[in-house]
Amino acid sequence: MANLINLENVSKTWGLKTLLDKVSLGVQTGDRIGVVGLNGGGKTTLLEVLTGIESPDEGRVSHANDLRMAVVTQRFDLPEDMTVGQAVVEPLGLEVYEWASNAKVREVLAGTGVADLGLDTPVGQLSGGERRRVNLAAALVRDLDLIVLDEPTNHLDVEGVQWLADHLMKRKLALVVVTHDRWFLDTVATLTWEVHDGKVDVYEGGYNDWTFARAERARQADAIEQRRQNLARKELAWLRRGAPARTSKPRYRIEAAEALIADVPAPRDTVELMAFSKQRQGRVVIELEDARIDAPDGRTLVDHLTWRLAPGERIGLVGVNGSGKTTLLRTLAGDYPLAAGKRIQGLTTKIGWLRQELDDLDPSRRVIDAVEDVATYITMGKKEMSASQLAERLGFSPKRQRTPVGDLSGGERRRLQLTRVLMSEPNVLLLDEPTNDLDIDTLQELEDLLDSWPGTLVVISHDRYLIERIADVTYALFGDGKLTNLPGGIEQYLQRREGMGAQSGVLDLGAADGKKDGKKDGKKAQETSTSEKALSPQQWREVSKKMSALERKIEKLDAQAEALEAEITAMSGEADPDFEAIGVKSGELSQLRDQREELEMEWLELGEQLEA
Repeated sequence: MANLINLENVSKTWGLKTLLDKVSLGVQTGDRIGVVGLNGGGKTTLLEVLTGIESPDEGRVSHANDLRMAVVTQRFDLPEDMTVGQAVVEPLGLEVYEWASNAKVREVLAGTGVADLGLDTPVGQLSGGERRRVNLAAALVRDLDLIVLDEPTNHLDVEGVQWLADHLMKRKLALVVVTHDRWFLDTVATLTWEVHDGKVDVYEGGYNDWTFARAERARQADAIEQRRQNLARKELAWLRRGAPARTSKPRYRIEAAEALIADVPAPRDTVELMAFSKQRQGRVVIELEDARIDAPDGRTLVDHLTWRLAPGERIGLVGVNGSGKTTLLRTLAGDYPLAAGKRIQGLTTKIGWLRQELDDLDPSRRVIDAVEDVATYITMGKKEMSASQLAERLGFSPKRQRTPVGDLSGGERRRLQLTRVLMSEPNVLLLDEPTNDLDIDTLQELEDLLDSWPGTLVVISHDRYLIERIADVTYALFGDGKLTNLPGGIEQYLQRREGMGAQSGVLDLGAADGKKDGKKDGKKAQETSTSEKALSPQQWREVSKKMSALERKIEKLDAQAEALEAEITAMSGEADPDFEAIGVKSGELSQLRDQREELEMEWLELGEQLEA
């Protein structure tokens, strides 16, 4: 292990706000560090000071000699007249036409989607998201000791996020990444830095471990932190009840987590919410019958689609960028016309739509005024909330609520937009990339609100953690003119996409240089994906059944052990204890505990298969 960057007593102030206050940190070879914290809390400033983009007001920043580092920020610093190839390939000393002969360059261009943009395309013709991907590709094709990324998963679809995580995991480089994507953070990070109040707290592990540590810290806090504690404990409860591989921790961590969440209810009562939804919405919500939806460029996105949204249904919608997710959402909202078929909307249906575009609000009006323009009070589940209370739950302190809209950051404007949508009290909520620009604390608050929200939900997101957390059903657009239901969720989607890539030659990038080895490489990749990658839906169900059976066996052993413990206690309390009988019972208890441990280890191993 060698030090790459050291910060010693670093302080940095922006205006009247101290973002870093005497912070001392280090980055070593092999570190993979996720940086989290509230919007405006100093995450980007920490990255800029760490990399030398900004100088500290106090303290010292030192870099290792000959440090090979790349920094990908949210700024767009590529010249407008530069082509994609000049930005990504030529800095390596390659001509643009030579890129296909370099395996690493091929993989990065395909994985980031830059190859599809065309290497001769001028940067000035690209959208903001496409420029971000070009910047990311230009960094990843280099040989590096350290890469620093600021929100790299923005503008990547689920498949792109999966590829980026896999790519970073297999590269021998250090990583510092600011991200609000919790699945990505939990997958790649071995350390988590939480930036808050000018300080940086360091935690071992990724999102799961950070959540556990925050829950422990919150449990010991005073009454002011009670709401944060409840959120952290609720999130941890979902983690333990969710994908089993997330619980493959040492035994003492499992027992501690179980004790912590013993009295935490399930995140939501689905049956009760669906019953309540039927009362509010009736039987008809939104229906598409024999519908054909064409994209603005004339492509047919779906054809002969019959889709009836049920009251209280929670749907996650996934697909690659450009597959038509937003167009489908616009169609559900009645904002985009059908090419054929018909759309039916229930008489009591009231739609709330969170678009990717920000609302055009009067910049001189205060935040609370912009919220109260919609409503002053709402009923969320069984609770009534004022506009101020909802705004505070979504990150606007009472003081911040008096701020003019024009002074808000992009993330704060996104939160304001979300607050206004919820204040309209819709019974159908359409969310288009709700995680963009939202910090993790705000996402947890949003998820907590949606847990008690009795309505129909359709959410588009590249954040697989959010999809798994709030959606009960997953649908995907694969470009085949159909809307496909995925019982296996995101894992099944990625398997399908990988299989489609192998069959269509997407993995066969070697063919671009005219060599015959391309097809062999593509076939080999396909064979590897079949034998080494995730389980098929049928295997997934079989493993899940085995895990359920093991859980039942463990429960029986626990009951037997509890009965034996009671017998031993009673026998020990007798006036003339039979120590021989007590010894026999103690031996039986020890055997039960050994059996339980074996079953639990088998359960954990099966859980790891589900996440493999």
